[in-house]
Amino acid sequence: MTKHIWCARPRCNERISVPRRKPSRHPKKHRTFSVINPATGDSLAMYPIATQAEVRAKVERAREAFRSWSKLDAEDRATYLLHFAEVLRKHKADYAETMTLEMGKIIRESIAEVEKCAWAADYFGQNGPAFLRPDIVATDAMRSYVAFHPRGVLGSIMPWNFPMWQIVRFAVPALIAGNTVVVKPASASPQSALNLEVAFREAGLPDGAFQIVVGDRTTATALIRSPVSVVSLTGSVGTGAQVAREASRDLKKVILELGGSDPFIVASDADLDAAAKGAVAGRFVNGGQSCIAAKRFFVVDSVAKEFLAKFAENMRRLRVGDPLDPSTDIGPLVSRMQRDEIEGQVKDAVAKGAKVEVGGKRGRRAGWYFEPTLLSHVTKNMRVLREETFGPVAPVVAVPDLDTAIREANDSEFGLGASLWTQDLAQADDLAKQLESGMVFINGIVKSDPRMPFGGVKHSGVGRELSRYGLLEMVNIKTVEIFPGSPGASAVRKETE
Repeated sequence: MTKHIWCARPRCNERISVPRRKPSRHPKKHRTFSVINPATGDSLAMYPIATQAEVRAKVERAREAFRSWSKLDAEDRATYLLHFAEVLRKHKADYAETMTLEMGKIIRESIAEVEKCAWAADYFGQNGPAFLRPDIVATDAMRSYVAFHPRGVLGSIMPWNFPMWQIVRFAVPALIAGNTVVVKPASASPQSALNLEVAFREAGLPDGAFQIVVGDRTTATALIRSPVSVVSLTGSVGTGAQVAREASRDLKKVILELGGSDPFIVASDADLDAAAKGAVAGRFVNGGQSCIAAKRFFVVDSVAKEFLAKFAENMRRLRVGDPLDPSTDIGPLVSRMQRDEIEGQVKDAVAKGAKVEVGGKRGRRAGWYFEPTLLSHVTKNMRVLREETFGPVAPVVAVPDLDTAIREANDSEFGLGASLWTQDLAQADDLAKQLESGMVFINGIVKSDPRMPFGGVKHSGVGRELSRYGLLEMVNIKTVEIFPGSPGASAVRKETE
C-alpha cells in the first residue's frame, strides 16, 4: 500500500509513492492541517499531524540506522552526499516550484536555493572526511589525539522561509559526521521537506538515516522529548527559549539559530551606488523574510539624503507579482498573519512620525502581499527598530558619525549579522571588531556560505552551523591518550592534574 504525496507541479498530476505502514485494526483518525498558497489564498493540500507514537517510531528507526551508518568511513558517507547533490540538481525545477507554491518565494530564488543545497552537499562530501580526521596533540602519552565521533540521532525543528536550505545546512554536516537525522519542518512548507526525504532516498541513503516528521507544536515537543542527542532549531527567540528549556530536562545539547535585526551601516566615504543596490538585495531577499536580511539602516548624515534617494530609486524598480513568474522580484508574505504584522509595524512608525518614501500599503491583488516600503525619519520608539521586521520594510536612520552608527547598531537584543559600507578598509577591520554580531560583511550583504560558520550572539542564537565549526557542533569531541601496555607503565606519567 502506498501513500501519495502532493507533487511539485500540480498541472502535471504526477505522484510520488512512498511506503506506508500497514494500518492497525482500530486506526485513530489523524488531526490534519492545510497548506495555503500565499499568492492566492487557495489550499494546496492537507497533511496529517504525526502522533507521539509516530515520532517515537521514527526516532527508533533512526537509532537503528545509526548503528550501521556511523560505522561507515567518512569517505563512504561522503559518496552518498555527492549523489544527493546530483539528485537535487536533477529535480531542481520541481523542488523550486514546490517552495514557491508553499511559501511564496519568487521562483528565481527557489531555484537558487536548490542549487545552494546541492553546493552544500558537494562541499561537505568533498571536505567532510578531512574535517573529521583526528587532531594529533603532543602530550606525555605515547600517542594522543582528539577524535570526532558521531553523537547519535539528532532532532531538528526548521522554519518555512528557506524550507530546503535550512534543513540541508543542518542535515548534511550531521550526516557526514555519522549521525542520523529526524526533522520536523514548518507546517507552511511540509512538501519541500518531504521532497528532501525522497531525494535522500534516491541518493541511496539507508532507510532511517534521514526522516521527516510532519506536524505541529505537539509534534515538535514529542521530538525534543524523544531520545535524540542534540536538538537544533531555527526560529524565533521565544521558541528558542522554549526549546532550550524542554531540552534541558535531559541535558541535551541545543543549536539555536534565532532572530536577527541586522544593521546596514553606510559611511560617508561609501560607494553610494553600490550601497543602494546592496541595500535592496540585502533587505528584500525572500521578500524580506530572512533572519539575515538587513533590517535597520544607519547612514551618516552627510550622505543620508543622497543614499535615501538612490535606495528609493532602486526600490521603485522592484516588480511585485506572481512568484512563479521569472520576472517577479517580490512575491507575497507567507501568511495573512505575517502580512498583518508588517502592516502593524508600518502603521506604528507612521503614527509616531516616520515618513513613507516608497510603498507603505497592502498589495492590490489576492494573496498576502505588502508593497516594498521605505521609511525615513525613523526613531527608537518605533516598532520597526525595536522588533524584527520580517517583511519588505526598510527603516532608515540618519546618524552624525560612524561611532554613533556602531552604538545604535549594537543597541539591540539581536546579534546575528551586520553589513558595513566604506572604502576605508583599514578602518573597517576595527569597526568589525566593535560590532556585536556573529557575522560582519564589509561592502557586501550578509549571506550564508557552506565554507564559513553561520550564527549569532546575544538573543540571535547558540552555536554555529556550516563550515568545520558547524560540523563540530554535532560530534563528540573525544580526548584519546595511549600509553605503553606493560604493567605499571601508565604510572610513569607525571602527575600534572
